[in-house]
This record gives sequence, C-alpha cells and structure tokens, in this order.
Amino acid sequence: MRRTGSLGWVLSLGWLHRRRVVLAAAAGMAGAGAAVGLTATSAWLISRAAERPPVLYLMVAIVAVRAFGVARGALRYAERLAAHDVAFRVLADLRLAAYRRLRSLAPSGLAQDRSGDLLARIVTDIDGLADVWLRVALPYVVAATIGGATVLLIGTILPLAGLALALSLVTAGVAAPLLAAVVARRAEASVAPTRGALAGEALELLRGAPELLISDACEPRLRAVGAIDRRLRDAEARSALGSGLGTLVTELAQGSAVWLALVLGVLALRAGAIGGVALAVVVLTPIAAHELIGGVAPAAQQLPRVRSAARRLSEVLARPDPVREPDRPIRVPRGPYGLRLRRVCARYPAGSRDVLRGVDLDLRAGERALVTGGSGTGKSTLAALLLRQLDPSSGTVELVTADGSVELSALAGDDVRGIIGLCAQDPHLFDTSLRENLRIARPDATDAELVEALGAARLGAWVASLPGGLDTLVGEHGARVSGGQRQRIELARTLLGDRPVLVFDEPTEHLDEATATALMADTLALTAGRTALFITHRPALMAAVHPMVTIDLGATPADAVGDLADAGEQGVRPGHRLSPGPTPVPARQ
Repeated sequence: MRRTGSLGWVLSLGWLHRRRVVLAAAAGMAGAGAAVGLTATSAWLISRAAERPPVLYLMVAIVAVRAFGVARGALRYAERLAAHDVAFRVLADLRLAAYRRLRSLAPSGLAQDRSGDLLARIVTDIDGLADVWLRVALPYVVAATIGGATVLLIGTILPLAGLALALSLVTAGVAAPLLAAVVARRAEASVAPTRGALAGEALELLRGAPELLISDACEPRLRAVGAIDRRLRDAEARSALGSGLGTLVTELAQGSAVWLALVLGVLALRAGAIGGVALAVVVLTPIAAHELIGGVAPAAQQLPRVRSAARRLSEVLARPDPVREPDRPIRVPRGPYGLRLRRVCARYPAGSRDVLRGVDLDLRAGERALVTGGSGTGKSTLAALLLRQLDPSSGTVELVTADGSVELSALAGDDVRGIIGLCAQDPHLFDTSLRENLRIARPDATDAELVEALGAARLGAWVASLPGGLDTLVGEHGARVSGGQRQRIELARTLLGDRPVLVFDEPTEHLDEATATALMADTLALTAGRTALFITHRPALMAAVHPMVTIDLGATPADAVGDLADAGEQGVRPGHRLSPGPTPVPARQ
C-alpha cells in the first residue's frame, strides 16, 4: 500500500483524474507555445517590416501574430481552469482520505495530539500539498516541453544560441530551486511544525482565557505564544532569503540568455551566418521561454516545506488503528444484551504500559453496574473498550445474549455502537440549533420525538420557554446553555438513540450537588430495565439502587502523573476486578 502523506501519494491522487490532467497539460503547452510563437513572430515581423518589403510579404506574419495573441489568452484561461479543477479535486481527495483515516483513529488514536496542531495538519498542510499539482507538477511539464521546443527552434537558427538558452533554462528551472532549497532547507522544514505549534498554543490560550484571566496568568502564556511566533517569523525570513537567492539566479539566467544570444547573434551576423531578421528572433525569443520558468521556480523552491507538510500528515495518517475492524464481521445477535469481561488489559496506542490490567465483569441483561475510583484509575478507558474506541491488549470483551456470547472484536464497530450508547462526561454541542444537536443521535427523528426526549430529560419546560424552540442556537461547545442543561441535552440525545445498553461516563461532572442529584435520579428512572454501566466518582448518588454490580478502582496511582504522556490517560494501575454486590470491592493488588 502506498504510504499516505508522501508526495508520491499526492501525485498518484492527481493521476486518478488523468483526463483532466492531460487536458490541463495540453492547454498549458498550447498556451505556452502560443506565447513563445507570439514573441518569435512579433520579432520577425517588426524586423522584417523595417526592411520595407511589399505588405503582402507580411500578411502571414500579421495573421499569425493576431492568432497567437488571441490564442495565448484563451488557452491560458483554459489551462488555469483545468489545472485548478485538478488541484481542487486532489484537495477534495486528500481531505476525504484524511477524514476517513481520522474516523478510524478517533478518539483513542489521537489522544496525544494537541487540537490546534492537529487542525493545522489537516487544514494548512493538506492545502499546501494540493499546490504540488497546481504550482509545480503541471507547470514543470509545460515548461520542459515548450522550453525544449524553443531550444530546438533557436538551435536551428543559431546552434550556439540554442545551447546558451538550454543552459540558462536548466539554471533557472533546476539550479535556482536547488540553491534556494539548500540555503533554506532547515527553515522550510521547520515552518509547518512551528505553525502547528503556534496554532496549538493559541487555541489553548483562547480556550483557557477565562481561567487565565481570573488567575492573572495570561502573561506567561502570551509570552509562550510570542516566542513561537518569533520562531515562525525567523524560519519564514530564512526561507525568504533562500527564495530571494533563487529568484536572483533565475533573473541572472534570463538576462544572461538574452545577452549571450545578442553577442552570439551579432558575431554570426557579421560572419554572414544569419540575417538581421533572424537576429531579432534569436535575441527576443529567450525572454518568452524564461517566462515559462518564472512562475515555476519559486514554487519548486518550497518543496522542502511541502515535504515537511507531507511528513507531518503522514505521522498522523500512518498510525496503527486503535481498533481493528474484522475482515468479515458477524451479524449482530438478538437481544437482550449483557456484558462480560475476562482478564482485560488495555493500553493506548502511544502508551508503553497497560492502563487497565486484569479486569473481570459479569453484567446480565437489565442489570446496572457502578464503577468508581480516583482520577486516572482507568474509568474512561473502560468506557472506550465497551464502545470499541479501543481494543484490549489482552483478554476478551463479550456481548452476552440468551443464545450465548460473542466478542465485540468480531462485530463491526458501527454495529457495536448501535447496541451500546454513551452519555459522555464532557458532551460536545455543535454551534448549531438544539434540533440538529439532538438529531446526531437519530437523524430521522421527528420534532415530536425530540420534544419527548427533552421532556424525559426534564428540559421540556425550558425548551417551551425559548422563543426559538428547537431552532435555538446553543453556541460553540454549548456556550449559551448552562452546565446542567448541557448534560441534560446529552441525556436526551442518549435516550433518543434508544440503545439497549448504555454507558454513562461521569454524567454528573462539573455539576453542583443539587443538580447532580436531580440529574442522576432522572437518569436512573429513565434507564430502569436497561443494561447500564455508570462511571462516576460520586457513588453516593446511586447508593439506593439494589442489586448492583460494583467496582472500586482505587485511588489515583502514584505513578499516574509520570505516565500521563506515555499511557495516553493518567497512568498504570494495579489489577482490579468487577464483582456483584451492594458495596464496592477494593482493587485487587
């Protein structure tokens, strides 16, 4: 399989649209040929007209100049249209391939990434890769073809001038970009990662602005952002220096081609090898030939930056899947459903040690389980396993029915999530209407069903009081609603999905005691008779529920902080076991 994120992969995506590529190349070559023909024919016509021949001798050249002039503009427009069409299609293919890959990686495979840096990779870096076809590949094909034809034309008239033109074109189109790349290689390669770091730091600063302002801690973060910005400016300045040197060499090559053609032409004219009309063609045509290279070389000088962007994109897209889909997923068995875990261990893709060790669980259909423990003891990792957002490193996770059991790894991930629903601890609300946020759980839900779900979550009266009703905008990440309302919207969304098995990951997080008590009471009432797993650090809210399978994962392990970056969550903890009973069972050492 071709390595994703490489320049070869980008070029192969363009070749999928080969008809449009050929059309763009043909239009480009015809337009470039018309430009060179216009210059050569104009030079011949002006110099020949100076000899005052009969006007009929000039008619063919006059018509040719008009034809080349009209054709140059029309063909360049056609070439730009076709080339941009190819570039936009490649860009769409790149984005689609990246989004599909991210869908397989999220969320566990992206746990170590900063949001701003990941956004820079998926947006800015991909945009830069699309320019490979538009600004480098197609223009170089056109320049090489028409430049070679121009060299042959000049070489036919005066061989030494043709050789001089060939050398100048190679210098402008190959040597100048290489010189620029050598001078600014490190700077160009550092631009993309530094820009990603700046985006990540700026996004974190914006997200944490309220807390930083309250704590009077903005200045250190602003200085950190300023330092990264200065590094980016320095890298871009060094890159500009390389580009400037490359442009200097390109201009010198063009000037040298004209002066060499003039000197060689004058010597040939004195020797009687060529006439005055041919001299004009030999001297002026190189200017048109170098115009083909003028726009290509600066783009080629940025190839180190493009390679860096491709490498950064590849670092994400080439990661192993945190969840491996079965080649032939089995059909979903009929419910009702229970859960069974046997000696389950789990680690995140970026981790070197297990986050969970030796977890056992027997949860029959209709039963409810309570999972408690300190921060970093693996509660959310357990939820990720059940949702097939992470595969166990060892052990088995099974779905139990009246007819037997089946491992979750044998089912398609979408089928698993069609059975097991999640009520997240920090639900994401999109910057759109309440209706659209709810319909994420069930796109075909009617307004009546949405209102019913909101009523079950005790938001019916609140929604009825809103002027916009279901069309009310909730703001970015639910900024226009309170924390309690956001959690109840997530509860309504979970209920609307109507999954037979539900996982509640810290459903009372960030809520005050009264709001948390009311929300948990409603949640317990609404999930009566369903198989449910409640992950919480506030077990007292469920003390009245019997019988219940319980677990105590223990306090935060001492090595949690040290292993935060390594494990992807907050450390490695002792083995623990889920057991039935009305009281928590301590972690097994």
